[in-house]
Amino acid sequence: MLDTTLKTQLQGYLQNLRAPIRLIATLDHSEKSAELRELLAEISSLSDKVSVDESGTDSRKPSFVIAREGETHGVRFAAIPLGHEFTSLVLALLWTGGHPPKVEPEVIEAIKALDEAIDFDVYMSLSCHNCPDVVQAATLMAVFNPKIRTVIIDGGLFPSEVETRQVMAVPMVFKNDSMFTSGHMTVEELVAKLDVNSAEREAKKLNHKSAFDMLIVGGGPAGAAAAVYAARKGIRVGVAAERFGGQVNDTMAIENYISVLATDGPTFAAALEAQVRHYEVDIMNLQRAERIVPAATPGGLVEVHMQNGGVLKARSVIVSTGARWRNVNVPGEAEYKNKGVAYCPHCDGPLFKGKRVAVIGGGNSGVEAAIDLAGIVQHVTLVEFADALKADAVLVNKLKSLSNVTIHVNAQTTEITGDGQKVNGMAYKDRATGADHHVALEGVFVQIGLVPNTEFLKGTLELSKYGEIVVDAKCHTSLPGVFAAGDVTTVPYKQIVVAAGEGSKAALSAFDYLIRQPVVSNVANEEEVALAA
Repeated sequence: MLDTTLKTQLQGYLQNLRAPIRLIATLDHSEKSAELRELLAEISSLSDKVSVDESGTDSRKPSFVIAREGETHGVRFAAIPLGHEFTSLVLALLWTGGHPPKVEPEVIEAIKALDEAIDFDVYMSLSCHNCPDVVQAATLMAVFNPKIRTVIIDGGLFPSEVETRQVMAVPMVFKNDSMFTSGHMTVEELVAKLDVNSAEREAKKLNHKSAFDMLIVGGGPAGAAAAVYAARKGIRVGVAAERFGGQVNDTMAIENYISVLATDGPTFAAALEAQVRHYEVDIMNLQRAERIVPAATPGGLVEVHMQNGGVLKARSVIVSTGARWRNVNVPGEAEYKNKGVAYCPHCDGPLFKGKRVAVIGGGNSGVEAAIDLAGIVQHVTLVEFADALKADAVLVNKLKSLSNVTIHVNAQTTEITGDGQKVNGMAYKDRATGADHHVALEGVFVQIGLVPNTEFLKGTLELSKYGEIVVDAKCHTSLPGVFAAGDVTTVPYKQIVVAAGEGSKAALSAFDYLIRQPVVSNVANEEEVALAA
């Protein structure tokens, strides 16, 4: 089952086991159970610290628990964790066997401090590139807190269970039989969601931080590049981000970043964060900016107020908050999000195998999504508002060659319909004739571009009519000491490589701004006044 390269790599990893572990399998006579039996046998053959026990009695077959020798508590995989989840399997083996995770110590302490009996059921698909982070987060929690039980479930392996629980998007996490969260989530986010006092504690930590020379708000490619360039100048740099990597985490394949032949979004995002941490930048994750307060005096401190109540101060600020998927904003979209309305065909497409779906959007992302889905689902209906598809000709030609795809141009989506539980169709208006139409289907994938994350800046600095931050050639905004870079700005071409270049430029411009401020800065005086108050 595992090729020679994977076996060699896994054997090397398993040398890090500090204690013996047991793989307790629950199997039947099905083909999938045979596959899992083969996988577990191969794993145990690579280390004398791993044994297999087929005495499991779990209701899900096939499945297996990874437990320390002599115990039965551990992480259960109701899956054959290959593909994107092979790394999750390796980490589960290592962590259970005593190898320390690469996680901040305070995160582990926060996990151990959770004083609640929790049963996590994590639904994923092997083709989902967002799922491993959630799988690994829930796995880590089960390994380090005996009150937490985690089961990782491949939705494609247990379709009836998926249907019963109305799992129409992955990753999806159930806590104690109730839907808890859906979508990408880090271990820090998962712990924060469980720990009701975490926001208050984080705010206090932010308030006690000294002023930064340069504070970057946003941790995508632009923010990461800005942080690296700034840190190399020897100044005090901080990054406040909702999640490091930003929208890159939701990108399936990256094949056009110069010098990197091919990678995927989560891997690329992790590399960005690793390089920034290498320069000892103060990274503050899970932080959403609420407003910016300009400096009271020229060259003074800019304040960035966070949603949790914390306030960060800096002599210069770079806004690189990026963009997010644009909503179609029709009745039913919000109501049926994750109940048939989806935004990631790679993640959620397998859940609609053999069903009928629609794709809204005729640009490259929409047409690519329709092509991918056509290989999985029964039928794809693509709806485009304009009178022609806007995607590259090669993609349009490929799409038109597929027999299970119907294309409607000059079509305005008016509603996503459902039965109160899940999507059952989509309505659109023919813009040429005015006729209304309804298509019966089970899923709708929205692929209509991006909207900048600038709501917190309205009334503070100049924005374009599209909500983008207006910048000049050197990334200056309309506020002195505040710069911007990446997809959040008016700079054209929303590409990773462009964002990284703009982030580097913004850092250089911000540094130029700093060195032109008076040698005797009023920053220290402002801090003294604030402390005295």
